[in-house]
Amino acid sequence: MRLRTALLAMTSMVAAPSLAMASTITGPYVDLGGGYNLVQTQHGSFSPTTQADGSTYNGSTKSSFRHKDGFTGFGSVGWGFGNGLRAEIEGVYNYSQINHRNLTARTGTTSGSDQSYGGFVNVLYDIDLTQFGLNSPVTPYVGVGAGYLWQHLNPTTTTYSNGYVNRNGGTNSSFAYQGIVGAAYDIPSVPGLALTTEYRFIGQQFANGSFRSTSYNSTGRHTGNLNFDPRFSHQFILGLRYAFDTAPPPPPPAPVVVPPAPQPARTYLVFFDWDRADLTGRAREIVATAAQASTHVQTTRIEVNGYTDNSAARPGAAGQKYNMGLSLRRANAVKAELVRDGVPATAIDIHGFGEQNPLVPTGPNTREPQNRRVEIILK
Repeated sequence: MRLRTALLAMTSMVAAPSLAMASTITGPYVDLGGGYNLVQTQHGSFSPTTQADGSTYNGSTKSSFRHKDGFTGFGSVGWGFGNGLRAEIEGVYNYSQINHRNLTARTGTTSGSDQSYGGFVNVLYDIDLTQFGLNSPVTPYVGVGAGYLWQHLNPTTTTYSNGYVNRNGGTNSSFAYQGIVGAAYDIPSVPGLALTTEYRFIGQQFANGSFRSTSYNSTGRHTGNLNFDPRFSHQFILGLRYAFDTAPPPPPPAPVVVPPAPQPARTYLVFFDWDRADLTGRAREIVATAAQASTHVQTTRIEVNGYTDNSAARPGAAGQKYNMGLSLRRANAVKAELVRDGVPATAIDIHGFGEQNPLVPTGPNTREPQNRRVEIILK
């Protein structure tokens, strides 16, 4: 039940949302963490035993020690190689209560605890999920470690109903190993800082004669060895990791500037036949376009300017005077068409410029179609 509860807690931590894009580590980092330590039931045997009268009993008596609640803490320094691989040196401390023994035919109560401390060298691999097409803010990782642990069995006492007392204790050290499965969640407000969640499995082998056992009954004091089978621990850890050489996140991409929609033209040209002021079908289309555009752009005035080329039936001042009048007739014809297309007459100013301001420079008395025009200007 306790293992299942711890697994559910670990699953909820791993499923927690994260706020930043995950990344692998390049360069040095430090890691601190702590959490729940669950030690599997340990099986022990008592042999040999020196009796109170000095004789030796070589038979073996077996018992199981059940652990209750415990905790673990660790600190590590490491180096990330930028390709997902990391190597680190780690110091650990583990604590666990012992609250029950399999007492065979006798009944009694047990109380005590144990602790272990030491170090590991770990090799880990960060799994970059983007290589699988997953745009995830989480970096899962796996690892293995090898090291050395000292286990100190604090005095663990069992008192039997018949008055028999058994006390066990001592310190032993040996090789230890561990497997690690975890996930890191980058904290966006602090580049390089990540929240980590881990599950660890730790194993440790003990040599015979590792711990001492002392018993008391009506016949006196009896001493001997307590030999434990391998010790296995399950750990569920929450931690913080900081990578020193983490570059700040790239700036957000520059916003895409959408070019403004093209504005309707503000100048329209209406062309005329020679010595004519009436509008052709094409001329009326241009005037209608200008009238419609005046409703879509900010306009305060509409200027309608008439022009002619420099050709005339009568040369000299008489011809120039005639062309001036022709340019005004052309301007008035365009104004009348604009009014028919819905433009208020009060918004239109007309001017006649005669032969002035030609679009195409020409010699004297030259018929030029592009100079026979009216310009509609939206202002």
